[in-house]
Amino acid sequence: MGALRKVKNKRRTRDYDQVIADIQSLRHLELYKESKDVEDLPGLGRHFCTECSKWFESDYNLKAHTKGKNHKRRVKILKEEPHSQKIAEAVVGLGVDNFKRPEKDTEMQL
Repeated sequence: MGALRKVKNKRRTRDYDQVIADIQSLRHLELYKESKDVEDLPGLGRHFCTECSKWFESDYNLKAHTKGKNHKRRVKILKEEPHSQKIAEAVVGLGVDNFKRPEKDTEMQL
């Protein structure tokens, strides 16, 4: 069971909210890159895809990656509005009036 868990996490990339923070703030991206050892990264950390949060061996591999389906799918997802607490509460029905109508008087006026 332990080996299966290791395989699942091997190719795990950063989540969408983290990548959006990287794109919006260069400092956030620099802090992430500084947390990695350059010697351990492919291509000594020179070729990096920000949207997918992956390093590549060469510039050729990076360019081939940007033309691929997985990269284009991820870019499309990142263009959408990110989820927020406000949206989650609206889906559940918190903080929204849900189009309730005021109660009418039951008496009929003649």
